Parts: sequence; structure tokens; C-alpha cells
Amino acid sequence: MTKKHRIYLAAALSAVLLIGESSLADGDFQFWSTTGASLKIDKDWTVTVEEQLRLGNDAGHLYYHHADLGFVYGSLADWVELGFNFKEVFWEESDGHWSRENRPHLNVTFKGRMGELDWTDGSRFEYRDREDEEDIWRYVNRLKVRLPCEFTKFKFRPYFADYVFINLDGQTFDRNRIYSGVSFELLKDVESDLCYFWQSSESDGRWEDLNGVGLQVRIPF
Repeated sequence: MTKKHRIYLAAALSAVLLIGESSLADGDFQFWSTTGASLKIDKDWTVTVEEQLRLGNDAGHLYYHHADLGFVYGSLADWVELGFNFKEVFWEESDGHWSRENRPHLNVTFKGRMGELDWTDGSRFEYRDREDEEDIWRYVNRLKVRLPCEFTKFKFRPYFADYVFINLDGQTFDRNRIYSGVSFELLKDVESDLCYFWQSSESDGRWEDLNGVGLQVRIPF
């Protein structure tokens, strides 16, 4: 391991510790599991599918599930992708009732390099067709930076990400989610991701935190 790689690894570990320290004061600990697949159907288009389960109450109770189908157009330019997706979301309310939301969304993702760092900056525009509440529009900005180093034969590569959520109907910033993690390859042609995350959300004038661990496995075909 070179000196530069040790510096990058120290920075990634420091970020995990800082996020963890900020999340210990309050909020739930959760586990999020994501599985997905992608298939390139021609030179321009790729179809993607994704399923996510979220366990709350100290990672012991299933309260959330979503399934997402998307079509990504990647031939507009080397530095941008367009995604057209539909997501169906189910979550458990505090009274035990399960609610459903249909969420079509448009994604514009820019990508590039800044020195040795790989980055992506995505804009997502969501229409939230909610079963028991008023429908709303939401904007999500997703910034991700990958460090220029890999460790071990599994190609562990650290990254940081920041998600900002804005309710477009109320013009309010109401959620922020920060990730620190590593992507890796446990098996050939299987993309994996392990992260620690912290999320702060506003509801009725009060901000509530949660933190947890996320595991993602994606298979490209």
C-alpha cells in the first residue's frame, strides 16, 4: 500500500467515525438491503431493476420495501446519462397500516473526473403519487465521489455520497442523507457495496435522525 493510498484510507475511516459520532445522540439504527440487475438491450439503452428492504427498530423489524424498474439512455454524451424509472413503495405506518406510493421519476446524471477523483452528480425529479396523502413533487440531488485507490484482490474502493431532498410543492429542504462506504467485487461480474449512512429528516418542524448499514448487490448481464 502506497503512502497516498494510506492517506485515502485514513480519510475514509475518519469520515465513518465522524458520521457515526454525530448519529449516536438519537434516532433508530437500521439495515438496508438492496439487490439489483442491469441488462444492456442495445448500444444506447440499459434496463435496470432494483429491490430494497429496510429493517428498523434496531434492524429487527421490516417496515419498508420498494421495487424499481428503469430505462437508462447512455449515448447522449460520455459525461451524462438519462434515466426513466418507475418505483413502487410500501411502508408501515406507526399504527401498523401499510401504505403504498407510486413514484415515477426522471434522472439526469452527470459524471466526470476531478484530478484523481471520479464523481457523479445526479438530479432526480420524482412525482410521489401517495395513497393516503396529497401527491407532491420532490427533487433529489445525489453527489458521489470515489477515491482513486483499490485494496486487496476484492478491489475495495472507498467513496462518499451526499443526498439532498427538496419538497418542490412547499419549496422546503426536508431531508439529508450522507454515506461513507466501499464498493467491491466478492464474485466475478457481481458489483457489491457496503456503507454506513446517517439521515436527518424534518417533519412538523422537528428534525429526527437515523443511521445504519447498507448492503447492495448488483448483477450486470
